[in-house]
Amino acid sequence: MSHLSANDLKTRGVSAIEAALADHSEAIISVRSKDRFVVMDMAQYHYLRECELDSAIAASKADMAAGRYKIQTAKEHVDEIMAELASEH
Repeated sequence: MSHLSANDLKTRGVSAIEAALADHSEAIISVRSKDRFVVMDMAQYHYLRECELDSAIAASKADMAAGRYKIQTAKEHVDEIMAELASEH
């Protein structure tokens, strides 16, 4: 992973990001010597989003297979959420 400083971005702009991503899929941007942000190209972003969605689908399928779900109407679901919110206060 490549590193950039906020100052690099101020002085070189997008070309600093392009250079950092030329050899790496992600670059960390540091502000006052602390890592604060990560930038990546869109292909890497889409790949990570796809992985995240695949993981969520797998978790949902596992919950269903284990019986960790319930069948209810939209109104029942909203009423349940509202009751939970009311009990928190």
